[in-house]
Amino acid sequence: MQSPAAHHTLRMLTYLSTQRGPVAAATITAALGLPRSTVYRLLGILEEHGFVIHYPEVERYGIGIAAFEMSSGFARQEPLARLGAPILAALVDRVGQSAHLSVLHGRDVIYLVEERAPRRPPLVTNAGVRLPSHITASGRAQLAALPDGQLRALFPNRAAFADRGETSVTRLSELRAVLVRERRQGYALEDGEVTEGLVSVAVVIRDRSGWPVAGIAVTYPQDHVTDAERPGLVDAVRRHANELARRIRGLELTPQAPR
Repeated sequence: MQSPAAHHTLRMLTYLSTQRGPVAAATITAALGLPRSTVYRLLGILEEHGFVIHYPEVERYGIGIAAFEMSSGFARQEPLARLGAPILAALVDRVGQSAHLSVLHGRDVIYLVEERAPRRPPLVTNAGVRLPSHITASGRAQLAALPDGQLRALFPNRAAFADRGETSVTRLSELRAVLVRERRQGYALEDGEVTEGLVSVAVVIRDRSGWPVAGIAVTYPQDHVTDAERPGLVDAVRRHANELARRIRGLELTPQAPR
């Protein structure tokens, strides 16, 4: 049995959570197509319980501390790792190569889950390992989903780029060029920058506002996958990333870029 009030409340919270700042009640009314009286009544209830904050000086509403506490609970329960582990295991069974799941944390990626394929070389991406995002496939897949202003904030100068030798980018302009190319091809590719002789391909999972949630990557020895075979491998990674996205929030990745 449907509950219109609950449905409207969740739509309002979802809408507020995707905005860059507090918004007016009239904006919520217009965006969601709800009656003005319904919006004000539900905002009052949400404010009473701490899920919404009212800014009286500007007559706007934003997400409250109770909503933040719920997101903290989400993080504490480690849903990405719990949901991602069996999906990575299925991906490894499908492609016969090792896979991992990571999230952005500042300029780095932190690896949450690694699933090692049998008889494959050890990787440096064990759970809990942190690496510079711009040298990894899963990191760049997520960086490519960020707006340019956020990218500039993360990499304001050359000192922000970790020194990883001649193969690593050292300027924001170089990183932008790499991300543009990888965004167009629909996946990120890293060839020997993290570990010599190993290649990684990765795709990003986004939230409803387009922000990157995580990256899924497969890593393989350079001589195990040809250029002609790589699109099939990327398709497998994307299918399993889509499944993780669906289990988390019913999301789907954007369609694959034409090859």
